[in-house]
Amino acid sequence: MGTDRVKKVCIVGASGKLGQYMVRHALERGYEVVGVCRERSVPKLAGFEGRMTVVPGDTNDPEVIRRAVAGCDGVLTVLVPWGVRQYSSGTAQAVLDHARPGARLVFSCGWHITRDGKDTYSRTFTLALRVAAALAKLVRAAEIDDQVEACRRVFASDTRWTVVRGSSLEEGESQGLPVWSRHVGDPVLASNLTRRVDFALFMVEALTDDTLVQEAPAIVGCRTPSALAHAGGGHGDA
Repeated sequence: MGTDRVKKVCIVGASGKLGQYMVRHALERGYEVVGVCRERSVPKLAGFEGRMTVVPGDTNDPEVIRRAVAGCDGVLTVLVPWGVRQYSSGTAQAVLDHARPGARLVFSCGWHITRDGKDTYSRTFTLALRVAAALAKLVRAAEIDDQVEACRRVFASDTRWTVVRGSSLEEGESQGLPVWSRHVGDPVLASNLTRRVDFALFMVEALTDDTLVQEAPAIVGCRTPSALAHAGGGHGDA
């Protein structure tokens, strides 16, 4: 899909840090922007007042999503596993059900999501994930397994989707578009660090990159040691 064919985008989860960066990038490209966030989070978007449309409501509410994505050429979705009521999978399903046919759908998640089972993780990463998932579920704060289910539904769909899998994130000025690979464990990703503003940049850029359709790129900052070590080295996916 060329840039000239993207006019209007919906950002689901617009009030979060990643969402606000995506709003900024989308507005800089001249897109008409519709943002969805929980009603209590609407004030976080005050800095964009008059420059975007905000649809308040839970992102896993099909009616909220139906109204928000109407007429949109692309939908950028932050898959957040809030609570223990299938928030991520409900959000993903609502977007899959109500985005217009042919719309570009880009979802965000972490490295823990695997599409084909060929990703390799360190013992430290795996243990930390298990502990975090157990604790989050115990206090009913988040449900990591539901994010896995959300991505399973996306992978099984025949839409024009991309699932962007982010490394550990840090704040800071943009360093440029991250590099990517199909599998966690590939040497180019070893640094495991991306600026949050650049994660958002990759999401917005994916709207017009047809090479990422039905791909699940794992990304890393383009100025990290592992990315620089592989720059120009003929890496197939980066």
